[in-house]
Amino acid sequence: MANYCTVNQLKAAIRITDSVDDTLLDSAIEAASRFVDGYCQRDFAAASGTATKDYIPSGLMERLPIDDATTVVSVKIDDDLDGSFATTLVAGTDYQLEPVNSEVSGLSWPYTSIVPIEDGYWPIEYGRKTVRVEATYGWPAVPKAVEQATLMQASRLFARLDSPLGVAGFGEMGAMRVSFKIDPDVGMLLNPYRRLRF
Repeated sequence: MANYCTVNQLKAAIRITDSVDDTLLDSAIEAASRFVDGYCQRDFAAASGTATKDYIPSGLMERLPIDDATTVVSVKIDDDLDGSFATTLVAGTDYQLEPVNSEVSGLSWPYTSIVPIEDGYWPIEYGRKTVRVEATYGWPAVPKAVEQATLMQASRLFARLDSPLGVAGFGEMGAMRVSFKIDPDVGMLLNPYRRLRF
């Protein structure tokens, strides 16, 4: 799994000029990157090479969610339910990739679903993988908002090491406790990228 910012970027963001804490900073980046993955329910790793994945459709004509893919090489179905995936579908004739307009606000979004066209359908058998998709899975590049959110979350995790008992210091009103809720700015940056799965 990829990390979404570098140690040098984090050091620049929190104004660290030495390498004493590089191991701790790297751990904070790893944890923050996995937090981003979990919060968004997707992996923002850059696309490289093709892979084949099998999917279970939930309905005959319904949109089939797939893992983020920059290109789709082939879509095959197991229409006679014998595990052979013998039928290859034709793009634009049998199925359509979505989102149709993947370029939004200067950012290239990956394809996230496949929809049958006209008389197309998905073979259905409860709990059985009947659609096989060969694709280049991943993102064209890590979105800047994801990079910034990772930096913010990583800096928060690194600073948290100075308050192991949840107390950041003392003020006029007593102990200042660390909040365990998601940072509102991190949430604002990541919310457009959240993939809601049902």
